[in-house]
Amino acid sequence: MTQPAEPTERTARADHADTDGRAGAAPGGSIRRPAAFPGGRELFRLSDEIAHLNHGSFGAVPVPVQEAQAALRAQAHADPDAFFIGAPDRLVGARTRIAARLGGDPDGLAFVSNATEAANVALDAVEFAAGDEILVTDHGYGTVVAAAARRAPLTTVALGTDLPDEDAVRETVLAGLTPRTRVAVLDHISSPTARLIASPRLLAELAERGVTTIVDGAHAPGMIPDPLGGGADFWFGNLHKWAYAPSGTAMLSVAPQHRDRVRPPVPSWEDHYGFPRSVENRATYDYTGWLAAPEGLDLLEELDAAKVRAHNSALAAYGAALLAEIPGVAPLPYTEGLALRTLRLPPGVAQTPDAARELRERLAAEQRIRVLIWPWPGGGGIRVSGQIYNRAEEYERLAEVFPAYLR
Repeated sequence: MTQPAEPTERTARADHADTDGRAGAAPGGSIRRPAAFPGGRELFRLSDEIAHLNHGSFGAVPVPVQEAQAALRAQAHADPDAFFIGAPDRLVGARTRIAARLGGDPDGLAFVSNATEAANVALDAVEFAAGDEILVTDHGYGTVVAAAARRAPLTTVALGTDLPDEDAVRETVLAGLTPRTRVAVLDHISSPTARLIASPRLLAELAERGVTTIVDGAHAPGMIPDPLGGGADFWFGNLHKWAYAPSGTAMLSVAPQHRDRVRPPVPSWEDHYGFPRSVENRATYDYTGWLAAPEGLDLLEELDAAKVRAHNSALAAYGAALLAEIPGVAPLPYTEGLALRTLRLPPGVAQTPDAARELRERLAAEQRIRVLIWPWPGGGGIRVSGQIYNRAEEYERLAEVFPAYLR
């Protein structure tokens, strides 16, 4: 596992640490206590009274990006006519910068507000016939799955939480296909369990079977080096999580053969241009977050994206190793290199959405610790994130107090 350059001497048990780069568990071994990322905390305006171990849910905007957005808002207030008349062309420039960072085609990318909006735009571009079905998995994000259910009957593939590796995931998804499967909606990196699902090999095999693929890449930009490299028909990802963009910033990527069928949720004066301008123009919308978004990806590169990813992954692994020492808390198979790790909680804990929400908010109110608690039948799970503003002692504090919340 890649480690930060200057770890301290303290180690934690990591019986689940993956030593050969595969997703899954390996017996024995240890994991070093990661050092702080130089200057990482100072790049954010987060409260020092809270341990923010849940970057994966809402992200956090670095100060330079906040300042870039504030300057854009000042322009809009100073001369609204100039700002809004020029916004469509400025969006093209911002989109082109983002495409260069993500490795995509600027003519195939459009700004959208979030992954759920993008899912609806993508699904509306698919022509369904009577009897067609959509394949989803039990790891899918709730509102994205709900969007699919509005278009056609669903076939839900049960991936569970303990499939050992990428091949097992791929085989399980392919086994769930039926002769009526028209579309597969898959997570790139699943939200609750933080593992790779829509691998390039799986997407290629679905394409060979004539299945249109829609990939929810909410966590991919900034988290992995080549988020658009899988070859999906439709792909969308949030920039406000790991790519340091302002909130409400996401991208929808559409393969060339589908672009003529993409329609915006509401008409605009840019409709005659077609995708992508027709999708991303919406009158007097606050475009400042989208226009500032390239600054986040530029900052990531200035910090050295590979070092940031290695650091964040090491932090998440360290936190998971500490939590795995708690009786009844079991580490789950994971994808190497991600800044998220998840563990199952003891039977009976956080089985329902209400119970998971209650546990999450108790930790926040009583301990000032923010993590994701996700529900699952038989016992829910906990997900920790790693980001350059985090410190090893925050995960140690979580591991210290968490057993009392499992009784």
